[in-house]
Amino acid sequence: MMKLLKINSSGRRGMSISRQKVDEIVSKLLVKYPSADVRVRDTAYDNLPFLSDHFIEAIFRNDDLSEEQRGAIQLSDRLVNELMESDIIVIGAPMYNFGIPACLKAYFDLIARAGKTFRYTEQGYPIGLLKNKKAIVVIATGGVPIGSPMDFSKNYIAAFLGFLGIEDIEFIALDENRFKLEEKEKKADEKLAMILN
Repeated sequence: MMKLLKINSSGRRGMSISRQKVDEIVSKLLVKYPSADVRVRDTAYDNLPFLSDHFIEAIFRNDDLSEEQRGAIQLSDRLVNELMESDIIVIGAPMYNFGIPACLKAYFDLIARAGKTFRYTEQGYPIGLLKNKKAIVVIATGGVPIGSPMDFSKNYIAAFLGFLGIEDIEFIALDENRFKLEEKEKKADEKLAMILN
């Protein structure tokens, strides 16, 4: 069974452009894969923790974890398993102050796990372990053009997902939406049609 992971990170629930587009993409994927299982991860409202001393200690130990350390990595283990089981990941990533929301960065920090989502070779070269997955990433910005010197979102997301082994990444740009929303939505719809064919 096809498994979809829907990830939102906008702090806006009702009027979020990225959330609306993520919903649309998932709906279209369900037309293509009607029996697909959809899991929802809302990083803005899941109260994901930032990395802590207990968490960092735990991920560098294989056994003899304290109760605090086990508790610290429990959520991370669940997020990693959820991601590993997914075939298509749809991410909504509005740009806040030139980068991704802090809640999405917190999520990324929790799923970057050596030995689970990536590993190092004997020479210290990282190899991503999440193969054969597709990511569709919606980036919405009010005024910053994607690909401009002020965009610290797209390349970071591409590098991070690639680090985990996800190489099939499509970006849906809804940038400069305060000035060019209609134009950008038309281009986004055209790109989506190609992706979902």
